[in-house]
Amino acid sequence: MFRQKYWPLIKSLQTGLLLITGISGYTSSRCPIFNLGTLFGVAGSLFLTISGSTVLNMWYDRDIDARMDRTCLRPLPARKISPAQALGFGLALSILGLTWALMIDRLYGIIVFAGLFFDVVVYTFWLKRRTCWSIVWGGISGAMPVMAGRALGVGQIDWVGIALAAAILFWIPTHILTFSMRYHKDYQAAGIPTFPSTYGFRFTRATIAISSVLAAIAMGAAAYGLGTSWGYLRLMAVLSAGLLFLAISSMVKPSEQTNFGLFKYASFYMLSAMVLVMF
Repeated sequence: MFRQKYWPLIKSLQTGLLLITGISGYTSSRCPIFNLGTLFGVAGSLFLTISGSTVLNMWYDRDIDARMDRTCLRPLPARKISPAQALGFGLALSILGLTWALMIDRLYGIIVFAGLFFDVVVYTFWLKRRTCWSIVWGGISGAMPVMAGRALGVGQIDWVGIALAAAILFWIPTHILTFSMRYHKDYQAAGIPTFPSTYGFRFTRATIAISSVLAAIAMGAAAYGLGTSWGYLRLMAVLSAGLLFLAISSMVKPSEQTNFGLFKYASFYMLSAMVLVMF
């Protein structure tokens, strides 16, 4: 029952990717072998908080999900779970995760809270239905796990943590905007403003290309600041080149296949880059 009703609410793939960024931020400054207890706390608190914010998003957006073919079979619009149950589940996960984070470290907990606040209150409750620029605030939220992990490791917010967060912030438009182009009609049916519906596909593709360049630069700066070896830097350069190639290709020769390939590769790129930072 849990797997059918509650597990889909946390978007495990999205949650897992953000969780890896937080762990990477922490391990970029601390050896995990000698800090297994803290590493477990980071993983647990982030998993609960990110999952909680995602559930709260789904609870609030249940009317939108019911109008889109892509999301109409989710637990809430499909009536597999009641809104009250989803709200209680989301609040419980969020409170447990934030409490755990604050018990680990005050600064760490504050940054984790900021991520939840920007995601649920600013992005979902306030801006998502009003402006396509809401993705900027969603991007800030997505950048908080890696910044929180890095801040916990070094005891402060440093420029490397900011660079890692910037890489996530600039990567998110590549991820979200390709998705909004693929499901353009779904978002129109739900009345959600997106870059394609507001500015057109050409402007959206140009935005993706620019954000991809900025994401690669920020990730490269962070890797350099961490003292990454030339072997890892070369590998990261190859990954970044692939991202830039697909972004430019989608702008020069746009197609559904290229767009979807960029969407898939963007996730692979960020996962691979964070694993490189971790090691």
